[in-house]
Amino acid sequence: MWKILRPDATAVLSNKRARKSLNRYFAVMENEKPAKFILAKRLPAEFSEEDSLERLWKKHAVLTEAFYKLEKDVDSRKRSLKEMPTVENSYLDLKIEIAKRILASCHFCVRRCGVNRLEGKVGFCRCGSEIRVSSIFEHLGEEPELVPSGTIFTMGCTMRCKHCQNWTISQWIEKGEVYKPEELAKEVENLRLSGCRNANLVGGEPTPWLKHWLETFKHVNANIPIVWNSNTYYSPETAQLLAGFADVYLLDFKYGPGDCAEKISEAPNYWQVCTYNHLMAKKFGELIIRVLVLPTHLECCTKPILNWIAENLGVETRVNVMFQYRPEWRAYEIPELRRRLTRDEMESAIKLAKEAKLVNFIT
Repeated sequence: MWKILRPDATAVLSNKRARKSLNRYFAVMENEKPAKFILAKRLPAEFSEEDSLERLWKKHAVLTEAFYKLEKDVDSRKRSLKEMPTVENSYLDLKIEIAKRILASCHFCVRRCGVNRLEGKVGFCRCGSEIRVSSIFEHLGEEPELVPSGTIFTMGCTMRCKHCQNWTISQWIEKGEVYKPEELAKEVENLRLSGCRNANLVGGEPTPWLKHWLETFKHVNANIPIVWNSNTYYSPETAQLLAGFADVYLLDFKYGPGDCAEKISEAPNYWQVCTYNHLMAKKFGELIIRVLVLPTHLECCTKPILNWIAENLGVETRVNVMFQYRPEWRAYEIPELRRRLTRDEMESAIKLAKEAKLVNFIT
């Protein structure tokens, strides 16, 4: 059915620019290479619960370098994954231990609320100790290379976008269903068995649930690429934990360097955080960037975003210039957000992408 509804999802398989920018993702999707989390489970790590967090981070830094060497060797077939033994404590286990420590004084996002979520306390995102899921399904509305995408929508968010289209999820209007890691792992494997190209971790926002996602994939045996579908407003510690875990970073780039992010999404320092995390994504994985064009925000947001991408990430970066904006939730509080985009605004956004010399963008 999806091949009829989304013929572009078949055509993208022979798109040279898409395959070049997402080369390893396509290889994992086609079972030619192992997903990063599978490699992470084979890389031994020596640590104990008595180690300080500082000491754990030092070990993590060393193992991150070792991981990318291992990935290179396995990809080039210098080493065989089948010949690598299972290990008692792995690089993935080390990430889980660090994530548990973070949960006790939460700083997965840059707000650094510092609450002890292990005790059920909640901060800005209102996420507690147990992961809550809104829905799990095969999504046909994502970028063509992702379709059909095995999306898992979790509750809560680290931002307050007044125009949020998933506001019933992000703002906890729904309650969500509690899942154990083993249960979620089974759902991930079922998505792969049903023909999904990836496990798309989305929300809301996946960031508050990173510890739970790391635990989930400890129990996943299917080879499936992980898509980290995020608003990009996460901490440097989260960026480090995502290295060697996320195969594709599907990152929003919402606002320019002005005050739009704070005014519309209650997200101070968004530009600094967002640019840093895009650079880290480029360093540690492959990248698809979503740029949602907002009414009247072409000069202050769309233009500087597209130019920054071209200058810092390269003109062949996969970029989705999105025209899907519609007024939702509290958008009426911002006068310019009370309407949809005009045809002129859409055409201007495409012109800006071309002027930035981006050659791998879609709309």
